This record gives sequence, structure tokens and C-alpha cells, in this order.
Amino acid sequence: MRRSKANFFRIMALLSGVIGVCRWFDDVCRWRNPVTTVLVHVLFLILVWYPELILPTVFLYMFVIGVWNYRRRPRHPPHMDTKLSWAEGVHPDELDEEFDTFPTSKGHDIVRMRYDRLRSVAGRIQTVVGDMATQGERMQGVLSWRDPRATMLFVLFCLVAAMVLYITPFRVVAMVAGLYAMRHPRLRSKLPSVPSNFFKRLPSKLDSML
Repeated sequence: MRRSKANFFRIMALLSGVIGVCRWFDDVCRWRNPVTTVLVHVLFLILVWYPELILPTVFLYMFVIGVWNYRRRPRHPPHMDTKLSWAEGVHPDELDEEFDTFPTSKGHDIVRMRYDRLRSVAGRIQTVVGDMATQGERMQGVLSWRDPRATMLFVLFCLVAAMVLYITPFRVVAMVAGLYAMRHPRLRSKLPSVPSNFFKRLPSKLDSML
């Protein structure tokens, strides 16, 4: 259990950057800081009309981050980190479980308690995996004709989108999509978006499971 917690928080620390970027972009879309939002709009329009600047901008941004992090570079060799390993606040039973033999040499009551604890963790993982499978099956169900009305609407939408994208320049499409995504909250509806509502109504195999 101790190693499971440590690995889980390692993954969360790894994904914290992506989560931070998503929250920052959500703040931009909600106009929490109007100055930042306007600057993002200007930068977005520049990159749309001059796409050859996208890669230089990305590499320049990574260069600036690397130089900025130079001040906080590691100054000592890596060592055993008790906080990273969750060894400081470990429960005595979890530590005893880690050094237990295989097969176990403990009593039935202790094994039952550890099994119940492991089953609760596995239940949470099962819920997350089930949600991922449901979303994947909904994506597959768009073109499977399991819901004829939904598939017909999506097929017609794809046909219209193909004709519009063929006629309209890509820069115009990208500019309209970006400005629509970052529009002011006064222009947003409090109801769920149409694509999200449509996707959540798609069928999945969860309805056929016991």
C-alpha cells in the first residue's frame, strides 16, 4: 500500500503541469484576468496568420523555461527521499505488510483486514477504468448505428463540415474556432454545450452489463 500511494502521487506530480495548463486556459476562457486573455488572443491571432512561427515560439518558450529553472537546479546528488516514498506517515500495519512473507505468516483477522483495504482501492480503480471504457465505447458508437438518430446526425454533420472546410481557408476556421472557445462569459450559455450533451447521450455497453 505504501508503494502504491507513492507511485500514485508520483503520477499526480507528473500530471500537475498538464492540469495547471488546463486550469490556466480555463481562466483565460472565463476572462478571470482580462489583460492575460487579451494577450492570449493577440498571440493566437499572430500564430494563426503566421503558422511558420508556431515551432520557433514553442522552442523559444521551452528555452525560457529551462533558463528560468536554472536557478532551482539540483545542487546535490539524489538521495533516498522519505517524503517521496511516504515513509514518514506510513501506518505500522502497512509497513508490516511490506515485510510480510509470501505466503503470509499473519493471522486470518489481519489478512482479512488487509484484503478489505485492498478491495476498496481496487473498487476505486475499477470505477475509473469503467468510466474510461464507457467514454471509449461512446466514441465507437458514433458510427456504429446502435443509435440510428445519433449516427445519422453525426454523418450529416461530417458531410456538411467536410464541404465547409473544403471551401473555407484553414486560417479562418482556426481563428473562428479559437475565438469561439475563448469568448466572453456573457456570450456563454449556462446550459451544457451541444457536443457534450450529444456525446453523453450516446449508448455504451454499460447498459448491457449485470
